[in-house]
Amino acid sequence: MEKKKSTKKSGKGAAKTDRSSRSSKSVARSAGESAQGDSQPPEQPTPKTKFSAEVLEEFRQLLLAKRAELIGDVDHMTSEALRGSQPGGSGSLSNVPIHMADVGSDNWEQEFTLGLVANEQQRLKKIDAALQRIADRTYGICEATHKPIGKQRLRAKPWARYCIESAREKELGRQP
Repeated sequence: MEKKKSTKKSGKGAAKTDRSSRSSKSVARSAGESAQGDSQPPEQPTPKTKFSAEVLEEFRQLLLAKRAELIGDVDHMTSEALRGSQPGGSGSLSNVPIHMADVGSDNWEQEFTLGLVANEQQRLKKIDAALQRIADRTYGICEATHKPIGKQRLRAKPWARYCIESAREKELGRQP
């Protein structure tokens, strides 16, 4: 409260100084500084890849082949998992009652298969994102460090978003 009284007493010059300090604070905040004065680096755009068009096309074909394989696997697993839940889908032609343990095993198997399907669908999303990075020419650049991801890592896991060092840090919980 004391500061407000002293500002009012000092007149128009103090009001101008107060406004200019407010505007410089808002500029500093927009540049990445928090209200406490902690500076955080501003978000930088991902740099463009150094890979040639031929290398990018090689990875694009690798991703498309893996995508087609996963789509076939997902379709097959989904139809297998859902076939058992449809009436008459168990393949049993008799009207003999089914044992409860068999029902439990069938349910567990169905849930397990649907969990695998969900994992494969996540991988499909990662592959689609990698294909988009190829189109944007940011493929092969670590999203955390903006350093190139090694070709060996990309051949093993072509949808990789992070270099091996950043991936290790992320797994250990040291990186957001």
